Amino acid sequence: MAARTYWANRLTFPNPIVNEGIFSMLTKEENDKLTRVGKGTPMGEMMRRYWHPIAISAELPDCDGDPIVRKLLGERFVLFRNTEGLVGVIDEACLHRGASMALGRVEEGGIRCIYHGWKFSVTGALLDTPNHADARVKERLKANAYPVREQSGLIWTYIGPREKQPPFREFHFDEVPATHRTVIRVNIPSNFLQNWEGGTDTSHVSILHSNVTRPGWLSGSNRTANEGDINDFVKQSWDDMSPKLEIENTGFGYHYAGLRRLPGSDAVNARLVPIFLPYGRIIPLPGFSSTIFEVPIDDHTTSTYLVDASEGEPLEEKARLKRSGFAEHNYRNRNFLIDPENHYGQDRAAMRERRSWSGLDGLTQEDATITVSMGPVYDRSTEHLVAADAAIVRLRRRLLDAVDACESGGDPLGVNVADMKKVRAWDCDLEPADSWKRLAQPHNESYPA
Repeated sequence: MAARTYWANRLTFPNPIVNEGIFSMLTKEENDKLTRVGKGTPMGEMMRRYWHPIAISAELPDCDGDPIVRKLLGERFVLFRNTEGLVGVIDEACLHRGASMALGRVEEGGIRCIYHGWKFSVTGALLDTPNHADARVKERLKANAYPVREQSGLIWTYIGPREKQPPFREFHFDEVPATHRTVIRVNIPSNFLQNWEGGTDTSHVSILHSNVTRPGWLSGSNRTANEGDINDFVKQSWDDMSPKLEIENTGFGYHYAGLRRLPGSDAVNARLVPIFLPYGRIIPLPGFSSTIFEVPIDDHTTSTYLVDASEGEPLEEKARLKRSGFAEHNYRNRNFLIDPENHYGQDRAAMRERRSWSGLDGLTQEDATITVSMGPVYDRSTEHLVAADAAIVRLRRRLLDAVDACESGGDPLGVNVADMKKVRAWDCDLEPADSWKRLAQPHNESYPA
């Protein structure tokens, strides 16, 4: 356990952490603890203490419409919208003899199993038992139904211990009009932590995403702007591919500032990114912010929810899909269609001709391709971290802290923080006398560590 002790001790130094040295790697045991989310696992039990997005509202568009099956933390659930428009989340297996309720009829205020006709409400109440006339069974039995909250285009549920149910969280994106918000979900065949670490890593942005960020590469490339998708993202600071990281713990997890040099100036660009447990981040983008949830379907698959919100101009889903690199050939039924045998759809000719850095089409496609290429569950005991990875090291530490708190009978980090509306991301240039901590002040005041 020497590696764990050294790694943990690195994180006890006073905030902020500044670029320094090489960090110690994880052990296989620690890697398993961080990535396994099934029932009974340390991470799985900790995760079950939070509310989770389980679908988007657009997937249940109609009252008494078709039910859908969703997996969450390795368990299977059926979702349906009843006659009054309320959403129910219940176990997939029928309470009677285990048939899939996804085959059921959604009608007259509930969902009815087609095997023997047992019917359940959104609360799990047993409404009808056609093959059993004794009414007492309806009083005695109840299906496992879970708390549901539908808000801002997301359907949330809580599947943990009922006596531990935390308050429901609200975010900044809940405050903007529906016309100024887009909600997209995509399933990615890789472990949630790979996706979350990728989104936490700021140094990759000006390398992997050079197609739309790095002026030094674009100026010598043969890539041309298409409907403004390049010019909106290019900043001179993205030519600094080795940002300095400064990190502070908060009550919701932590935040970090990625500080990049501006050419020919003493000013720096500061990119403040909040990271909140159990799997979220907020990314500042031109004219809007993106709140991203990397929800574990199981150990090997992630549902990534991208919620964009603007205080200025309205947003369109079509533009978000294009920016993500999703089109009919690689995005269908909210699944990212990826084929390693086809080299992930990478366009090598475009790379050779300097029309594309990565050979891939968009930001989310690039990120997802990288995480999938690492295998379903990446073995972190083989990696070699450097100073640019400090935010990832802190992410793992905060996750393990949350697991340790649960195992000791306490509450995981931030689970009781209901009002997350002041958690914001920023991207701005700062003069030498200014500090990124000015941007972070609302976090530190409202969500103290």
